[in-house]
Amino acid sequence: MIPMVDLKTQYALLKDEIDTGLHAALENTAFVMGPNVQAFEKESAEYLGVKHAIAVANGTEALHLALLAAGIGEGDEVITSAFTFIATAEAIRYVRAKPVFVDIDPRSFNITPEAIEAAITSKTKAVMPVHLFGQPCDMKAIQAICDKHGLVLIEDCAQSFGASVDGKQTGSMGLVSGTSFFPSKNLGAYGDGGMVMTDSDDIAQHIKVLRNHGSEVRYYHDVIGYNCRLDELQAVILRVKLKHIEEFNAGRRRAAHLYSQLMADLPLETPYEDGKGIHVYHQYTLLSDRRDDIMAALQKANIACAIYYPVPLHQQKVFAEYCAGVSLPNTEAVAKRCLSLPMFPELTEEQVREVVGVIRGTVVV
Repeated sequence: MIPMVDLKTQYALLKDEIDTGLHAALENTAFVMGPNVQAFEKESAEYLGVKHAIAVANGTEALHLALLAAGIGEGDEVITSAFTFIATAEAIRYVRAKPVFVDIDPRSFNITPEAIEAAITSKTKAVMPVHLFGQPCDMKAIQAICDKHGLVLIEDCAQSFGASVDGKQTGSMGLVSGTSFFPSKNLGAYGDGGMVMTDSDDIAQHIKVLRNHGSEVRYYHDVIGYNCRLDELQAVILRVKLKHIEEFNAGRRRAAHLYSQLMADLPLETPYEDGKGIHVYHQYTLLSDRRDDIMAALQKANIACAIYYPVPLHQQKVFAEYCAGVSLPNTEAVAKRCLSLPMFPELTEEQVREVVGVIRGTVVV
């Protein structure tokens, strides 16, 4: 059995350090907004190269609070990708703004500057690019468009922790950004977790108030806020893992490049690195006209695989009122042909070769 993500192997490698940290936190009993949350925020800000990193309960809330703090609200339009997890668009709807879905580059799977520019209207207030599967978007071009039209740039970094463009980490280039620490992420907790990143003092302070019931001083509330604080025990785990993030991402890239090397001669499309940034392979996603045959063969061999994402957001029932008549041909074509293979830092050469062997036996006549 080869899983999509092997959390047990990674835990075994970090067990002593994680267990020691958890035991110390349990002894300390400061379980909400404790010292590990504060330390993790400081360490994350230093790693990401941002002034403020504010830990929150999950990645969806990170985007939600980022939008709120950036002043996005009812009647505003936010341009984003239809080829992403629903949380991206959910957060936009939480602030009563309208998600405007645009098409993707069929090789990188990211939204393009050209598609963004074509979708701008008088109601457009923000652009939310998603660094999908760990590959950074073309941030220079997207930032230039935002500057030209006076738009807010908000990065969705849920799948790209540790990815960079010209030495800048994803999450450090927008006015405000959000990421996720769901267990399967490149930097994953053992439960939910998220973070908002910004260089703005005002936005950082706004986020801190919003995440804690709208309170800056205990029992004094100036705004209606939310209860979305990162758990202290998750912060312990994330602090340990943050020390290894470069090693983890290098392991993902090593496995991904071996996959691509071994499948270079097969009638399918391996992931494309566009060279605009460092891809950290949250997912390894190939394209094939025989996607369903490959999936069936892998499952028969007890090898996990998944389709991310089978139904693009512009075709989801929940967004039907915004998407009547919307056609995104690249997105729709990719959704019909994409398949993600097992991907985690500890993936061995033997495991990669086993996966490829099954695929080769399926697509080679």
